[in-house]
Amino acid sequence: MTRDSSADSRISAEDIRRRKGGVPIVCLTAYTYPVARLLDPHVDLLLVGDSVAMVLHGHATTLGASLEMMIAHGQAVMRGSAKACVVVDMPAGSYEASPAQAVASARRIVEETGCQAVKLEGGVGMAAQIAAIFAEGIPVMGHIGLQPQSVEKDGGYKIKGRTKDNIAALFRDAEAVEKAGAFSVVIEGTMEAVAAKLTRHISIPTIGIGASADCDGQILVIDDMVGMTVDRVPKFVKQYADLRGVISDAAARYAAEVRSRAFPSHDHVFTTTPRKDKT
Repeated sequence: MTRDSSADSRISAEDIRRRKGGVPIVCLTAYTYPVARLLDPHVDLLLVGDSVAMVLHGHATTLGASLEMMIAHGQAVMRGSAKACVVVDMPAGSYEASPAQAVASARRIVEETGCQAVKLEGGVGMAAQIAAIFAEGIPVMGHIGLQPQSVEKDGGYKIKGRTKDNIAALFRDAEAVEKAGAFSVVIEGTMEAVAAKLTRHISIPTIGIGASADCDGQILVIDDMVGMTVDRVPKFVKQYADLRGVISDAAARYAAEVRSRAFPSHDHVFTTTPRKDKT
């Protein structure tokens, strides 16, 4: 069943923007209907991240995400969410070429999912795209610092804010995203002190991931947070559960019971004909 997502109960991008300097904004990624239902009561913002390409589809990087993939998962999350502000990532290749391309992709995402906003990576170089989408009335979340879509160009996942030149570039990026009209900005993989200074420097909320507790909010990939990640877990992740262990143990017990014919037991088979089915 689709959740009630009326405008009266849904957190908007503007609500998030007004949270600058207030109670920290709670954000998590979500890619599926059941997970969205579980997370929705507890978070302010659900991000349908292009990390879905890695987490659910097994790609080595986020570059495996397509526009169609993001829309499909965005639709699922919207069906499972009633309260949170839902933001859908714009995948690599869907916005970089021109502001017109960015607007067309953003419009398609919003129209086909009903989400509250889109997110794209880049600072100064993507300011025109952010401004064009914003001009169309579509809220945009920015993303600076470590940018997973640029991992091949950058030669890997490299922490930002270690040199004076890079710090200066980060400030230019943050200012450009803010000026272009973004309602908030993710700061990823950035030195703690630099992320804290960026947060104080701009007037829109910053959402940290591998950044600083001083950011206006925090986000983690849900599979990392609940211990479902099967590969390397990033340093900045705190695991609040071990679902990988729970699932592995459940599968092992199920396999043992099937092989010993303990399952299905009497409680799990049909041995009588229900009265309504009798002829």
